[in-house]
Amino acid sequence: MTGVPASAAGGSSGAQGARSSAAAADGVASEVSGSAPAPGSAAPADGARPARGGKIAAAAVNQASVWNVANLLTMLRLFLVPGFVALMLADGGYDPAWRSLAWAAFAVAMITDLFDGHLARTYNLVTDFGKIADPIADKAIMGAALVCLSGLGDLPWWVTAVILGRELGITLLRFLVIRYGVIPASRGGKLKTLTQGVAVGMYVLALTGWLASLRFWVMAVAVVLTVVTGLDYVRQAIVLRRRGIAERAAALEETES
Repeated sequence: MTGVPASAAGGSSGAQGARSSAAAADGVASEVSGSAPAPGSAAPADGARPARGGKIAAAAVNQASVWNVANLLTMLRLFLVPGFVALMLADGGYDPAWRSLAWAAFAVAMITDLFDGHLARTYNLVTDFGKIADPIADKAIMGAALVCLSGLGDLPWWVTAVILGRELGITLLRFLVIRYGVIPASRGGKLKTLTQGVAVGMYVLALTGWLASLRFWVMAVAVVLTVVTGLDYVRQAIVLRRRGIAERAAALEETES
């Protein structure tokens, strides 16, 4: 028996327990950061800046989240682009066997394009890297296929110019109006992408006979959808910009009043 009152003992042990818990937490944070806590350092007060180790750990978690299955599929598409071009132009670009392998690479790229966005949205795997890399990968494989086909004389250059011009123009337009809002992908845009993929895939294959005639009409539909949906996106961008300007003006008037 020390003769110390129970209330005083409880307060002393509670303070010691709090200091011990704070020291333990500081030790864990120092272990994460890779450095030992300074001798005699006091525990951070409530509301103080978080330990450096906590920031490093959080940054590591955020960086690791980039390596998810959706982003890996996007990177696979990027890596397929040079391989596709090499297969497409192998042996002069007219060998049916090499063209079939090129079609297989193009098909894999198109299929992964369907899955990576769906996976990212469904399982909350959306990252800044994916937002930038996904459209680049889409346009890279499609642009490579169109340029190769036109270079080999299988597809008129004006078709390549219309499709690529539309894709690059709409991408630039999205960035210009992003301060006012996001232009969502429409059903027509998705149908356009699917039709383009089928048409280009049919041109990549060395088709003959009625299939060669069929691919012409599929490409014609793809070009029409490309132009029509492009004009629709321009209309949406104009409406979105006007609405955004009107809302800002209304908010400014309300603030001044």
